[in-house]
Amino acid sequence: MKDIAFNDVTKEFPRGGGTFAALENVTLTVAEKEFVAIVGPSGCGKTTLMRMAAGLEFPTRGTVAVGGRTVTGPGPERAVVFQQFALFPWKTVRDNIAFGLKCKGASRRDQDDAVRKYLELMGMQGTEDSFPHQLSGGMQQRVAIARSYAIDPDVLLMDEPFGALDAQTRTVMQEELIRLSRVNPRTVLFITHSVDEAVYLADRVVVLARNPGRVREILDVAATRRDEDWDARAIEEVMDLPSFTGMRTHLWKLLREQIAGTE
Repeated sequence: MKDIAFNDVTKEFPRGGGTFAALENVTLTVAEKEFVAIVGPSGCGKTTLMRMAAGLEFPTRGTVAVGGRTVTGPGPERAVVFQQFALFPWKTVRDNIAFGLKCKGASRRDQDDAVRKYLELMGMQGTEDSFPHQLSGGMQQRVAIARSYAIDPDVLLMDEPFGALDAQTRTVMQEELIRLSRVNPRTVLFITHSVDEAVYLADRVVVLARNPGRVREILDVAATRRDEDWDARAIEEVMDLPSFTGMRTHLWKLLREQIAGTE
């Protein structure tokens, strides 16, 4: 099983002559093939949590495990998609997508098969020989997501992946991610500042409080999505449903209380 387990995690950073706790006593499990979104005010530790799952940061106390194994560094079973597209500007779309597979020693045929498969899934056929600067921001992020899927990771870690996109492109990418996650389900930890995005995409939404970062509440969305068949509806239709607007209103209330310091 490829779940993500944060067990009583505290993360401290040096500040002045002492330390401050970015996260404190966080316990959270993302089940295998579950999509969990994390929201919270700035400074609540969202990105720190993701970086610990990626093996780019380590807890001061507690443990982070993927598939039952303590995370000691980055690994091929985990792929990361950042807000900035992080593509190699001197490489073509084909070479960007195939990069991870090449590092793993995959044959040229396997690389080409993966590139073809994920370009088709992302609706980008015919761009194989293009360079990143020749693509729009949305297309570049599609390449970044395709590169992550191409290495066949069990876990996908996404840190504000659509935050740099315009509103229309962001909506298209949200719909693409929903479609892709149904075709190739992965364990997903998704960081976002957008309440609408979190509710639309996730099976569960985790709300973090700050000072220090801790789990405030977890909202279960999966049952409502399944019962009302959100996946078969356009995003604008989903966002007009009473169930969606109710969850969005509840999450905004929690966030406003934290920002105002009245929680």
